[in-house]
Amino acid sequence: MEHVAAAAIIDAQGTVTGWSDGARRLTGYAAEDVVGGAAAELLAEDVSPGAVAALAGEVVVRHRDGHRVELALTAQAVLGQDGEPHAFMVISARPGEPEPEPNLAGLSFQQASVSMSAFSTDQRCLRLNDVACRVMGVGEDALVGRFYLDTVPEDRTSRGFLQHLREVTRTGRPVHYESYTSAPSGSREHAWNIEMWPVRDASGAMAAVAMAAFDSSEQHWARQRLALLNEAAAGIGTTLDVVRTADELLGLVVPRFADFASVDLLDWVLRADEPSAAEGTHVVLRRVAHRSVTTGTPEAAVELGEEDTYPPFSPPARALLDGRAVLSRAGEPDFDQWLSGHEARHAKDREYGVVVHSLLAVPLRARGTTLGVAVFIRVANPDPYAGDDVALAEELASRAAVCVDNARRFARERSTALTLQHSLLPRGLPGQAAVEVAHRYLPSHAVAGIGGDWFDVIPLSGSRVALVVGDVVGHGIQSSATMGRLRTAVRTLADVDLPPDELLTHLDDLVIHLATDVGDEDVAEQGATCLYAVYDPVSRRLTLAGAGHPPPAVLLPDGTARIVTMSAGPPLGVGGLPFEAAELELPEDSLIAFYTNGLIEGRDRDLDRASAELCRALTVPTDSLDALCDAVLKSVLPAQPADDVALLLARTRALGADQVATWDISPDPERVAATRQYAIEQLTEWGLDETAFVTELVVSELVTNAIRYGEPPIQLRLIRDRALICEVSDGSSTSPHLRRAHVFDEGGRGLLLVAQLTQRWGSRQTGNGKTIWAEQPLPPV
Repeated sequence: MEHVAAAAIIDAQGTVTGWSDGARRLTGYAAEDVVGGAAAELLAEDVSPGAVAALAGEVVVRHRDGHRVELALTAQAVLGQDGEPHAFMVISARPGEPEPEPNLAGLSFQQASVSMSAFSTDQRCLRLNDVACRVMGVGEDALVGRFYLDTVPEDRTSRGFLQHLREVTRTGRPVHYESYTSAPSGSREHAWNIEMWPVRDASGAMAAVAMAAFDSSEQHWARQRLALLNEAAAGIGTTLDVVRTADELLGLVVPRFADFASVDLLDWVLRADEPSAAEGTHVVLRRVAHRSVTTGTPEAAVELGEEDTYPPFSPPARALLDGRAVLSRAGEPDFDQWLSGHEARHAKDREYGVVVHSLLAVPLRARGTTLGVAVFIRVANPDPYAGDDVALAEELASRAAVCVDNARRFARERSTALTLQHSLLPRGLPGQAAVEVAHRYLPSHAVAGIGGDWFDVIPLSGSRVALVVGDVVGHGIQSSATMGRLRTAVRTLADVDLPPDELLTHLDDLVIHLATDVGDEDVAEQGATCLYAVYDPVSRRLTLAGAGHPPPAVLLPDGTARIVTMSAGPPLGVGGLPFEAAELELPEDSLIAFYTNGLIEGRDRDLDRASAELCRALTVPTDSLDALCDAVLKSVLPAQPADDVALLLARTRALGADQVATWDISPDPERVAATRQYAIEQLTEWGLDETAFVTELVVSELVTNAIRYGEPPIQLRLIRDRALICEVSDGSSTSPHLRRAHVFDEGGRGLLLVAQLTQRWGSRQTGNGKTIWAEQPLPPV
């Protein structure tokens, strides 16, 4: 006879509350005929007290058609929340029949490698396989027939599971979702992919809900590691700052990967030097960053910025010396010796109750160079570091090391460029009487690096002064070097005493030649701008020309400030376009502000508004020009300027009538003697009789040459400034040349004599001809 498995649920009062399809086929009674009635009404004879007590025995049941059915029953108590039996699961078999062999489907269910369970439509456990029992931590007997929430702690995970069971029962549709639970050891979180589906009987009615749970922890943690690496790619190295980069690494790993983490670097890395050779077996590192799950990281044994010495057996030293990750755990001799042998660390661990059970030290290596070591420690997290953690830490450390090395290289290049920039800028402005000057140079802190901004003050003949400001567009050492070449070129051309527009024309040609002849196209490609101005304290006139550079601002003595109207001209290196000079007369004590575009230009700045802010800043009363420089930068510059800034302030002075004497000379050789007399009388009036002898010879020679070789009009001018200046102008553009006369030459010794008797001499072209000048020092007061 075919074996029919039957099951029924009977509550503590003997009422049938559940009836299986096997019970229907065995007894002939449908569920609606039995459920709700007394179980005793199904019996053909009374059950023996021994069988009731043992929850097992043979009984006789009356079939619906009247014949008797002998069954061997076993019952399992279904416990309630109070631990008392509230119902019984009764399972039947034929008396004397051997237990049937499980079929293939049953074996597949029981031996499946995933957790599988079946639940009734009222969420009671019906069946669990071996894996499900291991996950639950108890046997199947303790779970069958019990309500699901009675078998697990009630938390967010169990409530979600129950909600999905009910959803499948209500909708009749399968459900798939992912859940996270703690492992039985209470350590690492487990991830589960859960499938639930309805189970229907032959009539199509829902009889149960089946469930399969796949342990997807490895895939889950692989995704977590990949997500961490993706965050590292975007979150590490956002700035070219070594310390900030190290802290960004720790911000990612604490607390997700470590309870405490630190980054220690070799000292030469922070100095942006080249790698230094290791000395001795002990490793000295400087702490640049640390973090922990405790706010403020009070358990750190090494303070930020301090050095610490690591013995060769310590994990950080081994990682640094071997160039590979070192995994250490509590109980290892070297690990325990290092922790207990460091007095400060041991004291901190005792003070804060820190028990380190797992440590991972990873070297920071980039481009074949070891920069330092990152240490990851687990204290509260009970999981020790494993092989997959080592691979993740090495990848994170590798990315951080490249960013640290980039920051180090940037710092080194920036330091080199800044040193070069400062060496090429004026260290001390030369003494002159035309203007009072003050200046500021602010290097950029942007990622692009140091730019090519520069300025200069160049004394010219006749007490005049050249004021120069320029900017090589671009950043880095190349820009600084290009700036130095341009500054040297401007000084050379200024020595020729060219007008501003002509000087810029020659400078433009020079830039083109540099790019063409030498093959160095950096200047032409990057672009360079320049503003060259000449101020004459005698005429109080400012003549200036620009090559693509912002015009200066002028503050007059009456308090009005404005931007000078002038033609900007093309940038240097463009070629083929003219430069136009502008000229304005300034009252004494006027203020001129020369600057580079970094002061007023920016990506989000309005140029007109910034220029107005500059003019307003110049009107602020200050004690000195230096203080005014600081006030201008503070008022006009944004908090984080994106470009270098050079600022040059010049307050004009004027030479009065008591310092300048001028005579128009008739082109008659007989007037030379009278001219010498004019000069001697003027020197006597100035109290400079000691210079009369030399001045008389200079005046005689220069005036004679002007009369003999030059053209009218001829003019003599004496200027008493920091030196005594003698100037003779004529209408000829032919400049004299110094040469040595031979023994029998009757002429040619005049200029040689002038050169030997004076401090400096030279000539300059003017709009009407030329001027020959000579300077001699004033006698000591």
